Amino acid sequence: MAKSDDLTARLTRVPRFADLSKRELAKVADAGRLVHLPAQWSLMAETTPADKAYVLLTGTAEVRRKGAVVATVGAGDLIGEIGVLQKKLRTAAVVSTSELEVVHFTNEDLSRLAEEIPAFGRALEATAAAHAD
Repeated sequence: MAKSDDLTARLTRVPRFADLSKRELAKVADAGRLVHLPAQWSLMAETTPADKAYVLLTGTAEVRRKGAVVATVGAGDLIGEIGVLQKKLRTAAVVSTSELEVVHFTNEDLSRLAEEIPAFGRALEATAAAHAD
């Protein structure tokens, strides 16, 4: 099985991507980059430019605002999409609490995918709306 085929298969387990076809998931997999991160790694800092977003495949991370933990995220969660979609500074910091395996997307990747794959754009919007609550 090719590396992108494996990643495509793993992305089928992301609940927000349930409406994407296998072909669409393959495009998403091709656009992303699989990254392994250690525990206590800062994925993004509060009030910094939004230049990336992630899909968590394994592990957990804390979402922090002004140092206080406001949420815990894990496998299947998307993070960083609000700042990218709204073209705003980050509203929170995210720090891994375990080793992570993530798919990294640049803001250009996300914008292009959202335009090319409407179901992907809807998944990002739904995630951003849920995170805004």
